[in-house]
Amino acid sequence: MPKFAFLGAGNMASAMVDGLLAQGTVSPSDLSCLGGSGQTAATLARRTGITLAASLAGLTASADTLVVAFKPQQLAGADPQLAALTVGKLVISVLAGKRPARLAQTFPQARALVWAMPNTPARIGAGMTPWCSLAPLTPPDRATVDTLLAALGRAIEIDEALMDTAAAVSASGPAFLFEFAAALRDGGVAGGLPPETAKTLAVETVLGAARLLARTGTDPEELRRQVTSPKGMTLAGLNRMEARDFRGTLRETVLAAKARSEEMSKDS
Repeated sequence: MPKFAFLGAGNMASAMVDGLLAQGTVSPSDLSCLGGSGQTAATLARRTGITLAASLAGLTASADTLVVAFKPQQLAGADPQLAALTVGKLVISVLAGKRPARLAQTFPQARALVWAMPNTPARIGAGMTPWCSLAPLTPPDRATVDTLLAALGRAIEIDEALMDTAAAVSASGPAFLFEFAAALRDGGVAGGLPPETAKTLAVETVLGAARLLARTGTDPEELRRQVTSPKGMTLAGLNRMEARDFRGTLRETVLAAKARSEEMSKDS
């Protein structure tokens, strides 16, 4: 059974711990955490029963896999001890913009380095996580990565060259969808609906449509066609979206997020 050490104990680390324990693939004794100066690590340990490490050496002593989950900007000032403490270990990072080659500067003798980009629905086990590795993984290491990321939802291995685009779609995508849901709500309010009613209609419509899309496996264009009647109200709305180049705007939105991810990688 793999033993995971979490360096950082914020929302994403908490989501991974909760998911692993909910799956029953590990027990609290197989997990440990260490945070910064705040109380997040102590709170996580107290809530879940996992071990709160007193030091980096204590954190890594018994774990075969280190999950790096602190803030990306903290990597530059990471403790130099990590190089020696992660010799021969699997390191999995969820730091935005920090490519495997950059991770290798901090963890030069790690057995394997993995860069994963979960999204916020991971908090409820409904995440989508693209990931890549510095070098091909052994079957046991791949199984460990699968175990960890399955705790967050679904995962897909991506060529590193495509990680910025994948992250723009899945990691930033929820924010774009939330904005769409807010706009749908605001449209209802503009049409006279009470705000709470408009919110409920918008949220449940987005949720139901996403479920239909996922469960049927049908292309979104076909599902759109099925709900669009000639000269109907849906077509009237779609025509306005086309006139305002909704698809083009969203395509540019994804590409802007991708470009920023590339800039973050260069900055590091």
